[in-house]
Amino acid sequence: MNCYECAQLDRTVAAVAVCSVCGAGVCADHVRTERKQLHEPANPGKVIHEESARQLTCPVCRHAEESG
Repeated sequence: MNCYECAQLDRTVAAVAVCSVCGAGVCADHVRTERKQLHEPANPGKVIHEESARQLTCPVCRHAEESG
C-alpha cells in the first residue's frame, strides 16, 4: 500500500500506517502518533487501562480533530 497523501502529489511512497479514522494509508512523513487513554463505553470518563493506547492519524483527520 502507498501513502494516499503522497499519491495526491504524484509521488509513490510506501505507507507505514493506516489512519484510524478514515483508513487511508500514510507514510512516515504524514502520520501523526498520539497516545490516548482508553475508556469503557458504559463508564465514560473512567480510565480502564493504566497504559495509554496509540492512535495513528492522517493530516486531514488530524486537522479535523484539532478544529473541532
